[in-house]
Amino acid sequence: MDDDRIEKAVDIRASRTRVWKALTDSQEFGRWFGARFEGPFVAGGTVRGVITPSELASAEDRANHPYLGRPMVLHIERMEPPRRFSYRWHPLEVAVDPGATAGPSTLVEFTLEETKDGTRLTVVESGFAAIPAAHRAPAYKSHEGGWSIQVQRVRVHIEQG
Repeated sequence: MDDDRIEKAVDIRASRTRVWKALTDSQEFGRWFGARFEGPFVAGGTVRGVITPSELASAEDRANHPYLGRPMVLHIERMEPPRRFSYRWHPLEVAVDPGATAGPSTLVEFTLEETKDGTRLTVVESGFAAIPAAHRAPAYKSHEGGWSIQVQRVRVHIEQG
């Protein structure tokens, strides 16, 4: 097992332009991801947010979300329309101070490729090897499961929205 990198992919029946908007508009991203952000995503910028229930989460998931109400900070790295978007963040499983802007972070990269029927979205989160050993496995496990859910949420959000 490579405990430094998670990769998930999903095919979405929509144009790259539509998928790009769902990823890079902070308000729309928040609806499917489950967060509320204070401002837009801008390359080179930092945006603060808070974990909220996803509009696509079940009532049980909403009630039992372990990080509900916790702050999160995204450092937007790249925005290359309509094919690549990336940010850095501190896994909540590691952060003593969830609003921290220093310390080990992971890189989340979204890549969009045209397909015959729409767009293939690939999400890669890497950098877990830099997380202190005591926190690495729980963070990796949580994010691996989380991205399995999130790629389906963004697909449903776009295709049914």
